[in-house]
Amino acid sequence: MKPTKMRNELIYHPTFHTRSKQLGSQLSEDLRKKYGKKSVRVIEGDSIKIVRGEFKGVDGKISKVSTKKSSVAVEGVKKEKTKGEKFDVYIHTSNLLVTDLNTEDKWRIAKLEGKKPSEKPTVTEKTTKKEATKETKVTKTQKKEVEK
Repeated sequence: MKPTKMRNELIYHPTFHTRSKQLGSQLSEDLRKKYGKKSVRVIEGDSIKIVRGEFKGVDGKISKVSTKKSSVAVEGVKKEKTKGEKFDVYIHTSNLLVTDLNTEDKWRIAKLEGKKPSEKPTVTEKTTKKEATKETKVTKTQKKEVEK
């Protein structure tokens, strides 16, 4: 594919799906070791640290994600207009470091851990109850044999 076409598809006229993929941000060292991944797509509720720019060193949570701007708004990061109104500052995701993940989305966590999100988690409680009832039945019959 020609470079001009690639540039147009990825930068100037990307699809919603492509823009969503470009909303990735680096993981902190702890999360890298835990999940074995270097970056992740950011969502609302993730705790982040700003690494570059005017607000460098600020920690906060993501309040809004803008796929159109390829950036996010962080709680507590605001600028003031001349009349005194405050507005959100959108920061590009490449300038962020994810320090803690929003774990509400089970599919996302399963994907990060390398599991298939479609698989349902196995319930161990039911198997232990069945095993427990089998053991009690066996012990009752054994007691009868011992009594004879």
